Amino acid sequence: MIATELSDVLFGTPEPVRATSNLGVLKEDAVNIIAHGHEPTLSEMIVAAAQDPELIQLAKEKGAEGINVVGMCCTGNEILMRHGVPIAGNFLQQELAIITGAVEAIIVDVQCIMPALADLSTCYHTEMISTSPKAKFPGATHIEFNEEDAFDIAKSIVRRAVENYPNRKPDRVTIPDDQTECIVGFSVEAIVEALGGTLDPLLDAIRSGAIRGIAGVVGCNNPKVRHDYGHLRLVEELIANDVLVVNTGCNAIACAKAGLMLPEAAEQAGDGLREVCEALGIPPVLHMGSCVDISRILVACAAIADALGVDISDLPVAGAAPEWMSEKAVSIGTYVVSSGIYTVLGTVPQVLGSPNVTELLTEGAEDVVGAAFAVEPDPEKAAGLMLERIDAKREALGL
Repeated sequence: MIATELSDVLFGTPEPVRATSNLGVLKEDAVNIIAHGHEPTLSEMIVAAAQDPELIQLAKEKGAEGINVVGMCCTGNEILMRHGVPIAGNFLQQELAIITGAVEAIIVDVQCIMPALADLSTCYHTEMISTSPKAKFPGATHIEFNEEDAFDIAKSIVRRAVENYPNRKPDRVTIPDDQTECIVGFSVEAIVEALGGTLDPLLDAIRSGAIRGIAGVVGCNNPKVRHDYGHLRLVEELIANDVLVVNTGCNAIACAKAGLMLPEAAEQAGDGLREVCEALGIPPVLHMGSCVDISRILVACAAIADALGVDISDLPVAGAAPEWMSEKAVSIGTYVVSSGIYTVLGTVPQVLGSPNVTELLTEGAEDVVGAAFAVEPDPEKAAGLMLERIDAKREALGL
């Protein structure tokens, strides 16, 4: 929560913006730079440096039409929601982006960086540039980033990418046509503004049953699950049953690619949710940011709980991480459950060796914090568990 709040202070609170997603955002005639990782101080400066007239002129001198910065994973979500910078994909697409043969540089900091990226980059002209003192990769070029010289360092990184453009082999460039528009950047403030400055329309829709409940769907891609399958089937099932979905991280990117973050996606929602979305002109799936921005969802839940005079654990809400895999996801999931939100995991956590820990996480925590974990790999069954929880909370509130 502190990281999210400070990011908004430094870089601005996100507001809804239309953008594009998937590998088709790469351009054949431009210097393609991928910002990948999790630290927004780096990606913000890369976006700024790529707009420098001197570097744009250099790109043209090297034969390119310009400089095209795209995002990957969570740092991609950061610049997507604040600047509308296109996002090339989520976790399991980082290698595929390089295989297009059209990427001059992939710039990484920490977390969710596949160890094979440096070796893969050597098969193409792509330069992998690491920037964090905490994460150096064998075979990558290391240019350490610090806040004191942020813009100058970012310019030097972008310059390397521009100067690498002539090394591209045009006959090896294959960029998929796939790209989908999306509307992103629904911070809590933006949601309240969309509701006319008050939560009352949302509360009224929940009371009436037009919105059955709210689901926070988050988390990674997992190689054990067909890419995005768990994310999309779960979300599609939820919105079809009048559950408004808010999401972050790789789930958000999966939904963006599938067109679920457009107002037109309300056609896939149940009658009640569809009417609410059409009245407000919003998608049935609201993008709230990167993985760490899960706190935005909890801030929204706290505001709703305050308005109703109940605890977060009493609300008709549920959480899910259909394809989680990283240690960050463990801390995020624990944050959500300890805040009182029942959360369904799509892959099994490494705790089954201890019956006591398993019992604590799936049952005992309910008595302490008002919520617990459940594990269900089948996304349709997971949606069923979440709907049961939402309905039980509605009944307890007399809704």
